[in-house]
Amino acid sequence: MAVLGRALIYLALAVAVYGIVAALVGARRGRADLVESARRSVYALAGLTVAAFAILEIAFLRSDFSFSVVASHSSTTTPPFYQATAAWSSQEGSLLLWLLMLSLWSSLVLFLTRRHLRDVVPYATAVLLGFAAFFAALLAFFESPFAQVAVAPPEGAGLNPLLRHPSMMIHPPMLYSGYTLFAIPFAFGVAALIRRRVDADWIAATRRFALAAWLFLGAGIILGARWSYAELGWGGYWAWDPVENASLLPWLTGTAFIHSIMLQEKRGMLKMWNASLVLATGTLCILGTFLVRSGILDSIHAFGASTLGVPFIALIAVMVAGSIALVVSRRDALRSEHRLDSLLSREAMFVANNLVLVGLAFVVFWGTFFPLIAEALTGERQTLGPPWFDRYTVPLALVLVLLSGIGPVIAWRRATWRNARRAFLVPVASGLVTAAACLAFGLGESPFSVVMFALGAFVIGTVAQEFWRGAGARRAMAGEAPPRAVVTLVRRNRRRYGGYIVHLGVALLFMGVAASSAFQDERDVRMSPGDRTRIGDYTVTFAKSTADIELRGGRLENIKFGARLVVERDGGETFTTVTERRYFPSMNPALGPIGRFFEGEATSEIGLQAGLLRDFWAAYQPDQESIRAVVDRLDERMEGKPADQQVRAMANLTAFLRDRPPPATFRLIASPLVSWIWIGSLVVFSGGLLALWPAPDAARRRATARAAARVAQDLSRA
Repeated sequence: MAVLGRALIYLALAVAVYGIVAALVGARRGRADLVESARRSVYALAGLTVAAFAILEIAFLRSDFSFSVVASHSSTTTPPFYQATAAWSSQEGSLLLWLLMLSLWSSLVLFLTRRHLRDVVPYATAVLLGFAAFFAALLAFFESPFAQVAVAPPEGAGLNPLLRHPSMMIHPPMLYSGYTLFAIPFAFGVAALIRRRVDADWIAATRRFALAAWLFLGAGIILGARWSYAELGWGGYWAWDPVENASLLPWLTGTAFIHSIMLQEKRGMLKMWNASLVLATGTLCILGTFLVRSGILDSIHAFGASTLGVPFIALIAVMVAGSIALVVSRRDALRSEHRLDSLLSREAMFVANNLVLVGLAFVVFWGTFFPLIAEALTGERQTLGPPWFDRYTVPLALVLVLLSGIGPVIAWRRATWRNARRAFLVPVASGLVTAAACLAFGLGESPFSVVMFALGAFVIGTVAQEFWRGAGARRAMAGEAPPRAVVTLVRRNRRRYGGYIVHLGVALLFMGVAASSAFQDERDVRMSPGDRTRIGDYTVTFAKSTADIELRGGRLENIKFGARLVVERDGGETFTTVTERRYFPSMNPALGPIGRFFEGEATSEIGLQAGLLRDFWAAYQPDQESIRAVVDRLDERMEGKPADQQVRAMANLTAFLRDRPPPATFRLIASPLVSWIWIGSLVVFSGGLLALWPAPDAARRRATARAAARVAQDLSRA
């Protein structure tokens, strides 16, 4: 199987290289047959990659430890779900997943554009196959997922325990979907610039791919934040980690691109800006992929140092140099057809929105790469922590939320002050009332949070007003009942009202971030069973210590020590929650048959009581020094004993520690409105899906007519 997998990778590389040559030669010589052959090579590439990935998945599910990657990232005690998803927890498997998704999305876009943009598609095909060839070459010559060990071990090292969380195993495919989907508009942008096709046709052909990329990448970022909040045991959801930031960068520039292309489609404006944004977004996606694999910046999310740094730097250099050369050489053709008529217009708000998003991206980029910049200039590596990021991103986030409330209601081209007053009366009143309520409840100690709540209410007022007015107009025209009027309104204007829902979700998300950051109560406390402590408006009692072992397939998988907490909220309910620390064994037998379980990886299983207004969060860390002496004595007695006796000894140890529990350190957090972050994210993605969903029949017929007109135009050019 491994030999077949390697053969498929080599064949995929050959197909990609052939497709590049066929696409370029076909485009230059007007050979439609070669262009068609290049398109089919993308389909063939997808088939080969699917087969290769299937072989890797089968190896993981069968626990075939003759595969080096399976032996190092799975085990017989790994649950089947995590065995299936462990493939992309490795460097090699994640690269194959990247190639798989790129080939599938490329096949889809080339199938959809097979009858139009005939002068652009061959060059886009060559760019997409260029990415594919790069990743296939990495898999063939640097990091093969089908490398084998000389002698298959009886047991594998197992999946990193920190990755045994459902959201973390869905998180990488979401991120890679976003990265590879952004390769589509990048490739078509490059092709359009090569052919000097600077109209909006290429944007129309790839808009849904850009929106889908934004949606998947955003979902991946949020899933990573949720994993951090629920699994890492530090109590937060965003740490400005380099790899976190690397995924945020293309999302920010991609958001700017999705907004600004509307100006190019409607008025022929911002052509150079849009070209620059889409090229920058594609490059930042590769940069994010590079950071996870190079080890040049320290991150809990990275695979560590590897040999892939040089190839990725070369690719990024080519992309940056080529993008600059294309934009500069086409600057005359990229001139805008119109200029801003007024600063009081929707066009001006879009421009301001873009500047804020790019400003945020610059701040994140500078803070992320500052350690390398400082080391190059001074010889010493320095880092910038969360306070530095917050100092610049918080004001920009406030402006961004404000603009997301202004943009949907202000008029195109030129708004009058009279119309503006009418449009913003309700939203402004909502914001002022919210600000007054915050001050009345004593929240003035955090001015930024009060302003964010006021601006969030302003956005909510804007969106609600637009739905109210639209539904009212629909009722007046069709005489429909209010619920049906809203459904029909949204159905016929999915892109517009999907955007409104996205803005609503962004407001809720930022309000959750503001509240949970500014008004969080946090405490680290050492307790023994029976002790009590206070955190915020909660009284916490360490009621009982827990300890147990977990067996899978007759093998000892991990040891669990935990605490049962009884939590009483002032004037509210009393609830019970359990928080645990799980210890997974090291594969080093020199650490002792029992001691190796305390020297391997460990995870925190938090105790969480989530609510609409407040979360109670608890993490547990037992005092290992107090049980070390017992473990050492057990190691001496169990050395060389059969595995079943070692399991019984471990069971006796956990029973002993249940009766004589060691003291423990708890991190306790009472944090308001964290749930609004996840709710806001769901609202954002619901709006994005609505905007992405295919148009109804009437709109589809109009789109088909426009597509037919473009085909005729393409044929006339050819």
